[in-house]
Amino acid sequence: MSQVELDRPRPHIAVVTMNRPERFNALSFQVMREWSAVLDELESDLDTRVVIVTGAGRGFCSGFDLKAAAGGENGPWQEGLGPLQEQYRMQQAYGGLIVRLRRIPQPLIAAVNGAAAGGGLSIALACDLRIATPEAKLNCAFTRIGLGGGEMGSSYFLPKLLGSALAAELMYTGRMVYAPEALEIGLVSRLVERDQLLDSALEMAQQMIDSATPFGLRLTKEVFDQVQSGISLEAAIHIENRNQVLAVHTKDAAAAMAAWGDEEKPKYRDE
Repeated sequence: MSQVELDRPRPHIAVVTMNRPERFNALSFQVMREWSAVLDELESDLDTRVVIVTGAGRGFCSGFDLKAAAGGENGPWQEGLGPLQEQYRMQQAYGGLIVRLRRIPQPLIAAVNGAAAGGGLSIALACDLRIATPEAKLNCAFTRIGLGGGEMGSSYFLPKLLGSALAAELMYTGRMVYAPEALEIGLVSRLVERDQLLDSALEMAQQMIDSATPFGLRLTKEVFDQVQSGISLEAAIHIENRNQVLAVHTKDAAAAMAAWGDEEKPKYRDE
């Protein structure tokens, strides 16, 4: 059975499900390898325009699988390396997952169906949007297992999302943020009941697909990432200007403008 499942329940929408419910979808070595294969497929799949990320069972993702590591279930990350180099290569792979989530062309929606802890929180933070159930709880758990408070991009995303003071509190203490607070502080954008979570994520994805051309979605993710990285106003406007000139010369842009005037729903062909 696949531990990272890729499904396409609707045209142009993919759902990636971390599928180890018995371990709250913890990130074992096998999970990481399957994530890599899924991202390889999505990176070149322009027919898929939006990706939803969720977890099977009662949790989103509980982070690194400490039980597998302690029990020797993982095996070596890479054969033939000493312990320090093997640890470093493994750490690069875990952090690299977050880079790759931002590199694929599709916007990402995290459907947080339960606990998102440690690396699970980092995966949710790497998504463009986050919706959650009332049972969801999130924490930056790294200090609680003897590590530094930043891991898999959390030190990058949290201050940008929440501001430096609140991000520092969560990173230093590792305290749990429950769903009502997560909504209040903007860690998630909406709460929906568990049985409505996937449908709500699909509806959000469909709204994105209906409102933007395929090229426009990809350009939006690009400029969002560039601005998040900390560029100047002039640089941001330069990228926006480039994107608009590129987009306006597509056939889909002409279709969108015509549909706007006629008050009709455009049909995009990614041309």
